[in-house]
Amino acid sequence: MRYRWIVITALLLSSGCTPQSNAPASNSTVSDPSVGSAQSLEPITLMLNWYPEAEHGGYFAALVHGYYEDAGLDVTIIPGGPNAPVVQQTARAAVDFGVTNADRIVLARAEGANIKALFAPLENSPRCLLVHADSGIEQFDQLQNITVMMSREHAWAQYLIRKLPLDGVKIVPNSASLAPFLADPRAAKQGYVFSEPFVAKAEGAEVRSLLVADFGFNPYTSVLMTNDDVVTQRPELIRKMIAASRRGWQTYLADPSRTNQRIHELNSEMSLEVLDFGVNAMKEYCIDPDVESEDFGQMTISRWSTLVSQLEELEMLDSGTLTPQSLFIAK
Repeated sequence: MRYRWIVITALLLSSGCTPQSNAPASNSTVSDPSVGSAQSLEPITLMLNWYPEAEHGGYFAALVHGYYEDAGLDVTIIPGGPNAPVVQQTARAAVDFGVTNADRIVLARAEGANIKALFAPLENSPRCLLVHADSGIEQFDQLQNITVMMSREHAWAQYLIRKLPLDGVKIVPNSASLAPFLADPRAAKQGYVFSEPFVAKAEGAEVRSLLVADFGFNPYTSVLMTNDDVVTQRPELIRKMIAASRRGWQTYLADPSRTNQRIHELNSEMSLEVLDFGVNAMKEYCIDPDVESEDFGQMTISRWSTLVSQLEELEMLDSGTLTPQSLFIAK
């Protein structure tokens, strides 16, 4: 199989995006000198919302196992990072496809970004708050007299702030490091259930994960999106990209070994142990990979309707601004 990678700096600069200076060095993607000519394949760019991790595993699996190539696509995956402008780049067609979460698609479209969701491999959101196992906190309404490390500008954080009493709770900005959380037994910290809990345990801490989805805010995660022009003008490209990505996710959930090796090569901060933990933890958040192939990753109008209503209730979206049907392509 062939891996095709390019140095991303020139691409991002030419499209008005400054590369993240603090990205892990291994995230720079370069061409494999063993790759031959791909003249028969259509060049396609796919931008991530974060550095390569398990949450992107199916997209990398489609590349590693040659599924994009089988579909006639020469896909280049561009890593993201903190504040990666993946929505903006996708909306302005600086990249062909992007990966983000459903609530960001809603909010961006309300501001005029012409993007649509295509495919959602994670049926349920893995977003959580970590608490220490001996804190006595087993559910969200027990978050009292505690420091919560979370980015309050996110929709899920606003949902918690609106729905919980949070008596005696001090909310502070989230840190990329787990150290402040580990040092404070009366702290909670935002995370994803397939990454931070593993790291905390490796540091000797016993933690409990409170799933935001269980509390009622459950947007699709790691959603494949594109801009409206591609949807209306390139339906065959959409079909190929979804089908190949679906194959990638089904393979990744069944046997992630080759893909995790590649992700580790691109992001050395993700050890093989962390990635293996991540994919196993993630399986319960995905639609069963054994379901009818064409149903894997399909989205429903009811889920998008609920999300729109919640964002309206949070006053992050003006009532009646968007219809759920405008946000995604249905089967």
